[in-house]
Amino acid sequence: MTLQAFIELQAIKIDTKIGNYAPGSARPEEHPLSLVLSIDPKLVLIEEDSMQNVFDYDLLLLEIQRLAADQHYETQERLITRIVKACAVYAEIISLEITLRKQPALNDSGSLGVRLCMDRAELNRV
Repeated sequence: MTLQAFIELQAIKIDTKIGNYAPGSARPEEHPLSLVLSIDPKLVLIEEDSMQNVFDYDLLLLEIQRLAADQHYETQERLITRIVKACAVYAEIISLEITLRKQPALNDSGSLGVRLCMDRAELNRV
């Protein structure tokens, strides 16, 4: 098996406004975000317990929070695009998988999501 390392953010409820809804129609109450970042295993298997030896994701999380609250979005896709661009800045990220959902989706149940997977070559194009 090949050695791989991931940073995972799962089903975090971000504070954002997405979509335009007719009066009286159901509005999603939550927008959970999941993000899986593939990174160099050398940033996980470390000899010294020091932040200098790991991928410091705190600044990225702050940027995601800022982007989510930055504006009202018509689509989940636009917020995903902005988050991907924020991730692309970090050379440590080898690939990513991002999922943004809105819930409830229909009849006060379920969720509807958009998922995107990208490797480093695609991140470089962004």
